[in-house]
Amino acid sequence: MEINRRRFVGGAATAALAGCGSMQVAQAPAGAAATRSTTNQPMERRVTYATIGTDAGWGLGVRAANGVLDVAAAERALRLGAPTTMEAVVRQDGDLAALARLAAMTGGDAARFVVPESAVRFGPVMPGPPKIMCIGLNYRAHVAEANQQIPTTPIFFNKFTSSMNSHNGVIRLSTEATKAFDYEAEMVVVIGRGGRNISEADALDHVLGYAVGQDFSARDVQMATSQWMMGKAGDGWGPVGPWLVGAELVDAQNLDIECRVNGEVRQSSNTSRMIFNVRQQIAFLSRHLTLQAGDVIFTGTPEGVIAGYPKDKQVWLKAGDRVTTTIQGLGVQEIRLV
Repeated sequence: MEINRRRFVGGAATAALAGCGSMQVAQAPAGAAATRSTTNQPMERRVTYATIGTDAGWGLGVRAANGVLDVAAAERALRLGAPTTMEAVVRQDGDLAALARLAAMTGGDAARFVVPESAVRFGPVMPGPPKIMCIGLNYRAHVAEANQQIPTTPIFFNKFTSSMNSHNGVIRLSTEATKAFDYEAEMVVVIGRGGRNISEADALDHVLGYAVGQDFSARDVQMATSQWMMGKAGDGWGPVGPWLVGAELVDAQNLDIECRVNGEVRQSSNTSRMIFNVRQQIAFLSRHLTLQAGDVIFTGTPEGVIAGYPKDKQVWLKAGDRVTTTIQGLGVQEIRLV
């Protein structure tokens, strides 16, 4: 299925985006009662966020019709009380509603703080998430190409903060031990409000936003044992971004998803084809551990991965390749292998 690329970038072009920071992992509380954040401040889920490079380091960006607003620079001048890092956004430090007010000012008082998108240096949307959880075998056609049975329970593994990477990022494949490097286009969920034993009915209320992700995988390492982690958690193997699109701006369960290698379409599907949807994944995870604000969930990849090709047609990724991942309404991510 060939995807109309204009549809991918039009859905959130006038909303706003933000940067990140690292977070400490809290001890999961015992007990079965559902828990929620104690803050009285609602999440800002009508904004498109990004992490952007500034003179002071990584900061928060908000996407606007005329570019990307440098929130820290605008806040220093206008003093609306807005958070200026993604860490502050997920901690709900500062006035979250001020982000939408700043975005509305980008055609006026805040215009001088807007950077052309072509000039922005993007960082990982969440460079230091408390947890990075990834589901495997979550599209039926991908299960079929892997010659596996349809799972009856979600299969999760993890990456680490060192796996985080960004739009226009680089993976130094030439220094890695793997000889079977593969792509996996995925939609990523960022949790905005933590909790335990979250119901499916309430699950989406805990989502801050959605992003483009890639679950790069070393198949030879992944399949060497029954545990997949070592083939999934390499340095920079989990790029997320460029944007974190607010949860109220898209229908996350009906988005076209595509992966290209050097311009050739390799994966083309839709998030409606997940076996376990986002609600189910959040409910399942929160039955077994406490979800925290800032947690990242990779929601699975569709068919078309190199590992699904016949053995004589498997040409693994190599230095010099460029991998482009596009998700409708969430944007386009470019990764270069060197």
